[in-house]
Amino acid sequence: MLLLRIASTHIRNRLRQTIVSTLGVALGVGFSVAMASLMEGSQRDFTATLIDAIPHVEILDEQRAPAEQPASAVYDAVTYHGLRPKEDLRGIRNPTEALASLRDWVNGSMAQRLSGQAVLRYAGQDIGMTLVGVEPKRELNVSKIGEDMRQGAFEDLDTTSNGLVIGDKAAERLGAELGDTVTLTSANSVAKRFKIVGLFHSGITTSDEGLAYAPLKAVQILLEKPDIINSIAIHLNAIGEANEVAARAERQLGYKAVSWEEANEGLMEAFFVRNVIMYTVVGAILVVAGFGIFNIVSTIVHEKARDIAILKSLGFPEGDIQQIFVLEGLVIGILGALAGSALGFSLSSYLASVKFEFTQDVEMTHLPIYFSTLHYVIACLLALFSSGIAGYIPARKAARLNPVDIIRGAT
Repeated sequence: MLLLRIASTHIRNRLRQTIVSTLGVALGVGFSVAMASLMEGSQRDFTATLIDAIPHVEILDEQRAPAEQPASAVYDAVTYHGLRPKEDLRGIRNPTEALASLRDWVNGSMAQRLSGQAVLRYAGQDIGMTLVGVEPKRELNVSKIGEDMRQGAFEDLDTTSNGLVIGDKAAERLGAELGDTVTLTSANSVAKRFKIVGLFHSGITTSDEGLAYAPLKAVQILLEKPDIINSIAIHLNAIGEANEVAARAERQLGYKAVSWEEANEGLMEAFFVRNVIMYTVVGAILVVAGFGIFNIVSTIVHEKARDIAILKSLGFPEGDIQQIFVLEGLVIGILGALAGSALGFSLSSYLASVKFEFTQDVEMTHLPIYFSTLHYVIACLLALFSSGIAGYIPARKAARLNPVDIIRGAT
């Protein structure tokens, strides 16, 4: 307690510098907390939207690596140009058996799909669409399309053999409404008439303008692929198992299985790089604040050289002298960390409360702020570490002062 009282006395004697140094630490902690809350909030919001928009695991009708061609097995040292491999009929073979084998161990829901490109025509206008053939009841278990419906019901695809569900933006571009009949034409020039039984709005422009759902059988007829599917969508009860499930499914079925993390690997890496940059900036801010602490403690050491000599003459060991000045740095760091935490919470709360009006394509009214105790802990620990180092360097100098030289120099 004696050492702490001495340290606090030194700090109070230089109140103006103490306040400036404390403010420097507080600003560093406050802005770092607000920045971390905003960045993690935006990352979590984007990830949640992404996970809702795509399957946790998707099994595709392709192999991870191209199949070895017969010519390659015969001529090891020959390079081929213009050799075209035999094209097999794409599709997942025996989909019923594949689904049954997955249901034995996969903890989640599954749905089979057939996707292809088609042109949607209405009233003389054409739009290129990605057409997805689905089993409506099962599709509702693997995606949030049911929640995105604005008009009609997705389940109506079950009762309407030529039913079609499209995005509201696509309907707006065509001038089509619920109940209208449109024409879909496949890449093989096969045309079929469909009735719009539902409009959805996902908030993702590419889907709202270019994605359509229809009954699986109807799409198989339109694309001339009877009894064929080209993907299996899986929605897991535990999303953390996505990579493990994808790897096992790929080994079991022989088809490429992609988890949502692998499908968005580039984005995950971008988030990691962004977080590294963020904490580097935060660290730099707190290091700069540490220079203020270093300056005030160094000044105190210089001004209190005679007092240090007296303390050492009274028998204070070097360790105690050093602790006094380290404590001074830590006290400033603690005060700054507490004030900065309050500032960070206030900034985060303010940002979360501000309303924004974006264009219709962006469905966001508030900034996504994520409040986490970890942000405050990391910022405060960095502040205390910076403060401790800033106080330790001049403290070593103080502990090594020779009291005889100081007293002689003062006389």
